[in-house]
Amino acid sequence: MESKIDFVIAWVDGSDPKWQADKEKFTGIKANVDACRYRDWDLLRYWFRGVEKFAPWVNRIHFVTYGHLPEWLNTEHPKLNIVNHKDFIPKQYLPTFNSHTIELNLHRIKGLEEQFVYFNDDIFLLGEVKPEDFFENGKARDTIALDALKFCSKSIAFIDANNVALLNDKFDKRRFIKSNWKELLNPIIGIKKVIKNILLMPFPFFTGFYNHHLSSSFLKSSYEYVWNCFPKVLDDTCRSKIREKNNVNQWLIKDVQIIKGICKNRCDRFGIRINLKNTNVDECIDIVKKKQFRLLCINDNEDTGEIEKLQERLKEAFILRFPCKSEFER
Repeated sequence: MESKIDFVIAWVDGSDPKWQADKEKFTGIKANVDACRYRDWDLLRYWFRGVEKFAPWVNRIHFVTYGHLPEWLNTEHPKLNIVNHKDFIPKQYLPTFNSHTIELNLHRIKGLEEQFVYFNDDIFLLGEVKPEDFFENGKARDTIALDALKFCSKSIAFIDANNVALLNDKFDKRRFIKSNWKELLNPIIGIKKVIKNILLMPFPFFTGFYNHHLSSSFLKSSYEYVWNCFPKVLDDTCRSKIREKNNVNQWLIKDVQIIKGICKNRCDRFGIRINLKNTNVDECIDIVKKKQFRLLCINDNEDTGEIEKLQERLKEAFILRFPCKSEFER
């Protein structure tokens, strides 16, 4: 009997007046700060259309929300579970406006299967996927590749560095290399990553892991393991109302899965991330229309301009790709 796989998606409506007021009340930060992290491109319905069309085998979808819901969402769909923050995040961390707090507590969702795939709301299914694209023989599918952290003012490398510090405290890199060298040299991850792995393998300590910014395959037991290993660090992070440089994030759990050998490599061209700008919107639209990738992350950022024009063009492309309503829509 095949193990069930759930999907989890977190969504925030940054235009919700209550959410804006609560954020300012508990953080002292105006709602328009970091607006690119919360603005709604009105593309969520196409995530559901993609799941219905390309992953009909999914067991259940857990829709994580601060409390607001899209007006078009069919909340009566038998596969849909609406999950409020207060339903799974310990009360000492609420309310929270820190995505790390939400993501580090996903394993507490009632009824969540051992195997689940986590999506941000900017990651879309564009092609048929199978359960073994996310899990195979109890192992999470991922990209097993080393990396070196890049620090700049707009990066989250400080948080990555906090993750890596914990990894070096807990795990022996030489033992990891000895057990996983075949996966590290597997051409399926792409020749550039193989070369980087070869260059970084001799270092006696971890310098970081490649993060693909796509959906992540997790085991609930991995979450529990990491919480048992680093309870104070995770607790401190979850008490932060917003993202802070001393936080860790859910990639720590992903990296621990890799180190512990409960991951298997997946093809490098399974998905792609686009940092959306005026200069590459045509490339993004081309990816939506064609079938070269099965996953697409459209990453918003503060350099994205002419939002209304870009939004309309993207919506037109998604409508062409997914013209019919899904059963997740009223």
